[in-house]
Amino acid sequence: MSRIDELIAKHCPDGVEFRRLGECVVKNTGGGTPSRSIPSYWDGDIPWASVGDLSVPGNFILTTRASITSKGLKSSPSNIISRGDVIVAVKISPGKMKIAAKDIAINQDLRGLSLHNFINSSFLTYYFQTISIVGNGTIVKGITTDTLERIRVPIPPLEVQREIVKVLDTFTKLEAELEAELEAELEARRRQYQYYRDALLAFRDQDVQWAAMADVGEFFRGRRFTKADYVEDGVGCIHYGEIYTHYGTSTNIVISHVQPEMKPILRFAKPGDVVVTDVGETVEDVGKAVAWMGADDVAIHDHCYAFRHSMNPKFVSYCMQTASFIAEKAKYVARTKINTLLMDGFSKIRIPVPPLEEQERIVSILDKFDALANDISIGLPAEIKARRQQYEHYRDRLLIFRETA
Repeated sequence: MSRIDELIAKHCPDGVEFRRLGECVVKNTGGGTPSRSIPSYWDGDIPWASVGDLSVPGNFILTTRASITSKGLKSSPSNIISRGDVIVAVKISPGKMKIAAKDIAINQDLRGLSLHNFINSSFLTYYFQTISIVGNGTIVKGITTDTLERIRVPIPPLEVQREIVKVLDTFTKLEAELEAELEAELEARRRQYQYYRDALLAFRDQDVQWAAMADVGEFFRGRRFTKADYVEDGVGCIHYGEIYTHYGTSTNIVISHVQPEMKPILRFAKPGDVVVTDVGETVEDVGKAVAWMGADDVAIHDHCYAFRHSMNPKFVSYCMQTASFIAEKAKYVARTKINTLLMDGFSKIRIPVPPLEEQERIVSILDKFDALANDISIGLPAEIKARRQQYEHYRDRLLIFRETA
């Protein structure tokens, strides 16, 4: 910070000039998409970027997920953005910005900006990470070119810009290396936890009863509701998609509600039931379970089953996460257009049935391991989150400038 403070005191003691982004741009270029139905337009040697390609770590786009041919380029509004120019999203993630590390064609959700020589492209990219741009639109958020060009950006002297970029590049690299180490450690912890969980629930060399799920409980199917039925405050519900995108081993709260007048036609899971999906994009998703630990009944979708039993609900949910259970479950998944659970076979999968005291003891152990591996508020996930926040705080402080009068 001292080096940068010295440069600011030397070159701009009275503050920093701010300009509209449009005044910093020599050329603002749009993009487009070649016809998807013509194979000769695709898989060529021209990298072609969409908004998803701006999500890669770092300030530069080195590769893209798709490429087009010269025919594809000529057939569409897509344009080549030159190496070193800035690529910015105007739809979906408005304001997200990266620098082209090579000549790249872009789609219609992006703009390519050639900058004047008084602003450094990396400096601008870092600055855009500190501001929030709210797009318009109910389905796809977007901003107009005029709105983009009216965004005001600081223009300190180039020597100051370069020094800030140098510091942030170094800090970003160190933060990324540390985060990679923490991510690797976290993955190792999760594998260790999964191994321990599976070993604990295998009950090897223990005299424990095993029984088919149909022998220790019953399955009740839910009733259909759609997102059009959702309301802010109504009947609490669990949609099948939420089980493999939102919920973990158990939950006592819901994230969705449907209209109260639908209550008579819905079906409900009771507290202690385990709610199971019967469809999914992958075999692992099908049959994924969450123990319902809430105080009241909860409505479930018709692609869900409530497993009603007299066991510890979290114990059952943990059992259904083990590698051995998943391997058995895979035998009863119909691999059609949508992977579907064959409930007659699924209900025959055997699970361990130790005494309730032992179930509770195992749940207590696994809850602690699960929290250490996955809870965002403790352990390594919290450390990763803290490192990101520390970096963002430092970056934002470097890019705050007093504007000239």
